[in-house]
Amino acid sequence: MSNERDEATRRRSAETEYRDRLRLRENLRVLLRFGRAYVRLLKRHLERTEQELGYLNGVGYIVGHVLSSTHSERFAVETKVGFRYLVGCDSKLDKKKITEGTRVFMEENTLTIMGILPRQVESEVHNMIVEDPVKVSYAALGGLSDQIRELRESIELPLMNPEIFQKVGIRPPKAVLLYGPPGTGKTLLARAIASNVDAKFLNIITSTLSVKFPGEGSDLIRRIFSYARDNQPCIIFMDEIDGICARRLEEGTAGDREIRRTLTELLHQMDECNGLEKVKVIMATNRRDVLDPALLRAGRFDRQIEIPLPNNHSRMQILQIYAAEIAKQGEIDYEAVVKLSEGFNGADLRNVCTEAGMLAIRANRDYAINIDFMKAVRKLIEAKQLESTIH
Repeated sequence: MSNERDEATRRRSAETEYRDRLRLRENLRVLLRFGRAYVRLLKRHLERTEQELGYLNGVGYIVGHVLSSTHSERFAVETKVGFRYLVGCDSKLDKKKITEGTRVFMEENTLTIMGILPRQVESEVHNMIVEDPVKVSYAALGGLSDQIRELRESIELPLMNPEIFQKVGIRPPKAVLLYGPPGTGKTLLARAIASNVDAKFLNIITSTLSVKFPGEGSDLIRRIFSYARDNQPCIIFMDEIDGICARRLEEGTAGDREIRRTLTELLHQMDECNGLEKVKVIMATNRRDVLDPALLRAGRFDRQIEIPLPNNHSRMQILQIYAAEIAKQGEIDYEAVVKLSEGFNGADLRNVCTEAGMLAIRANRDYAINIDFMKAVRKLIEAKQLESTIH
C-alpha cells in the first residue's frame, strides 16, 4: 500500500511539475513575441533617427506643398515663398502617398522630393480657432426670424442632418453671404450658429490676410481650408470680406496685385468645396456693391441673405431683449422709444439701453425709469445727426 501511495505522490508531483513547465514555456513565448516586437520598434526608431541625422548632416532642404501630379511621375510643388516648380521624387518614396496638398521637403540643389512631412497647423490658423465661442441663443436675435431660418437651413441643417438632402436629391449648401448695413446683427448671427452647432469654428479677420511678402495671403487661405477639411465638421466665418474681395481693376499697386492673388485663391478653394463635405463658409460684408462679380456668381454662394435695418416691429423686439437685462422701475414706454429711433440698427438700440443705465447711475439710482430711456434715445439721435453732418 505504501508503494502505491508513493507512486501516486510521485505521479502527482510529476504532473504538477509538467504543468508548471508548460506555463513557463507559454510565458516565455509571450515574452519572446513582445521582445521581437520591441526589437522591430527599436529598429524603426533607429532607421528614422539615422535618416534624420542624414538630413541634418546633408545639404539644406526646401519645404513646400504639392499642387498636382502629372502622368510622368512629376509633381507641381509650391514653396512657402510662392515659387512653383515641376520636380521629381526620390525612388525610395511611395509616390501614391504624395497627393494634392501633401507637405514635402526637397533637396536644395536638385529640387527632388526627398520626404513627406506631416500636416502642420501654423500659429496664424491656430489663432483663428474659436475654442469656446460666446454663447448666443437665437432668441437673443430680435427681428431676424426669417434670416435665422435661412441660415440654419443652409449651415446647421447640412451639418446635423445631411441625409435629408440626399433623400430629396439635392446638394447641400456650402456657402452663405450675409450683407446689410453695419450694426444689424451679421456677426451676431454667425456667433449664434457657432454656439448651437457642435463644430470647429474659424473666425477669420480679413486684416490678417493683408501680409508682407508675396504669396503669403493665398498660402494662408489654402492652409485655412486645408485645416477645415482635416477637422470636419468646421465652419469658416470671414467678416468684412470686402477688404480682400473688392472688384478687381486692371491697374493697381503691388499690394493690389497681392490682394487679387489672395482673392483668386479664395475663389479656387470655394470651388473645391462641395456640399457633401462638412465644411461650411459664412461671409459678411457691409458693402455688397463693391464685391467682385466672380465671388457673387452662381455656384459660389448658395444663399445671399440680406440683413436690413430693423422695422418698427423688429426694433421693438431688439429693444425689449436688451432692456430685459436692466433693472427698471415703473412702466417703460417702449413704443415711444421705437418711434423716435427710426433708422436705428441693433447696435444703436443696445447703446440706448446702455445710456439709459448710465443716466440712472448719474442720478444715484440703481434702476432705470422711463425718462432715462427717452433721454437716451434723444441723445443718440443728436449724435447720429451730428455724425451725418460731419460726413
